[in-house]
Amino acid sequence: MVIACDAVQTTKGIPPSAATEAEYRRRLLALIREMSKDIVKEIAKVYRSNPPEVAQDAVLSSSALRVAINGLRKKWLKQFDKRSEELAKYFATSIEQRSDAQLKKILTDTGFAFKFEPTAAQRDVMGAIVQENVTLIKSIPSQYLDKVEGAVMRSVAVGGDLKTLTDELQKSYGVTRRRASFIARDQNSKAHTALVRARQLDVGIKQGQWVHSSGGKEPRPSHV
Repeated sequence: MVIACDAVQTTKGIPPSAATEAEYRRRLLALIREMSKDIVKEIAKVYRSNPPEVAQDAVLSSSALRVAINGLRKKWLKQFDKRSEELAKYFATSIEQRSDAQLKKILTDTGFAFKFEPTAAQRDVMGAIVQENVTLIKSIPSQYLDKVEGAVMRSVAVGGDLKTLTDELQKSYGVTRRRASFIARDQNSKAHTALVRARQLDVGIKQGQWVHSSGGKEPRPSHV
């Protein structure tokens, strides 16, 4: 970043925190693991009680499984609703505290002293980050259960066995885990950039030098 004063000074940038991303991902995956374990257990219980071996049994099995899935959907949507705001606030606060501490050190080392105070711009950015992550967290159980319901009904339709169904559910779990990991990585980068930019503008830093991160061999044209 470039500090404009009597003599222009250039300082190093502030990279996103790998530790914050890792902890956010860990908490998301722990919640998903808890949900998946409960869902697989309950579906297996109903499946064993109503194995879809013939056409008539398939109707009974389908009905019982739909009831079970609807109950699980309500349960886990509620659980994620309850935990999403707390997790999103933890995430945003962690990034804000770390980025402020790093920026303050950089400015101090360069000969500038600032006392960071909450500002309207910073509060707006924090609010937007929290809300975006609440929405993303809440979307996880809905998308996962859609995949689970599809796998269960396909299994019922062909009279599949529990082992085959369980394997399919594990695939859905894997997809959900990968999405959660992407959310943690993507949001960590975006939230960090937004908070650092807001704070830099607050203290009067208005210029920056864009540097390719080497995430790919060549930067995207939109970045350039």
